[in-house]
Amino acid sequence: MLRYVPAVLSFALTVYCLVDAFQTDEADMRNLPKIAWILLVLLVPVIGPVGWLLAGRPRRNSVPRRQQQRWEEHRREQERRRPRGPDDDPDFLKDL
Repeated sequence: MLRYVPAVLSFALTVYCLVDAFQTDEADMRNLPKIAWILLVLLVPVIGPVGWLLAGRPRRNSVPRRQQQRWEEHRREQERRRPRGPDDDPDFLKDL
């Protein structure tokens, strides 16, 4: 019974890393493209999943790129909507 434990742990680690790699957005992955990480996790039993955990997953404290882009777009929109002084308004200056 004890001899099956390493095989079960390796299988569980592979499944966990595979699901994690599939769910991670490709823009947030580090060092390799998504398909390369998935193949590495599938084809190299223990080293692939450990490599994914150490070098492929997005950093825990980093903001996902999609969220960062949305925030920048929101900030630009707020800047555009911000009230301007009359000397910055082309319509006002045109009427002078």
